Amino acid sequence: MSSSLAVSACLVSADLTQTAPPLPDTLTYGFTLPAEAVSSRVARATTRVVLQTHGLEEMADVAVQVVGELTACAFRFAADASVYVSLRWWEGEFQVVVYDGHRRHTHPRLAAACDERRSDALGVLGCVVEACSGEWGFGEAREPGRGTRMWAVLPTEAAVEFAGVRAGRG
Repeated sequence: MSSSLAVSACLVSADLTQTAPPLPDTLTYGFTLPAEAVSSRVARATTRVVLQTHGLEEMADVAVQVVGELTACAFRFAADASVYVSLRWWEGEFQVVVYDGHRRHTHPRLAAACDERRSDALGVLGCVVEACSGEWGFGEAREPGRGTRMWAVLPTEAAVEFAGVRAGRG
């Protein structure tokens, strides 16, 4: 009888069940979604899991609302087949950036009308972000491929406080 020994050139990762959860400082994710209405649900679910994983679950409801508003708007305006979402935690703030392929109109009246429609579509987002002492906006994307860049910044402490008040804890 001969015994065979299996040898692998691939490294085997350590047991991840024993590792500590990642800190908020390492929260930086980006993902591309198809420009379909159902993708807003995927973006919200992904955001919730990311925040829970990084120990920021207390602000998850507010952040999920913000991501949902931004992605829903992006899908309405998307000129191509996808939307890109970036989630980041930086110096006590949760930052969301969403890119869609809708390019800025060259005609001033068309550009103004389009900006007004986008601003109207982001009305709820504006209320939530401002209640959290955050910032939001949109404009032409500087990145390759152009289109529109929408963003929101939520200070973590204010978002947690706002979430607590909304849940009746404050």
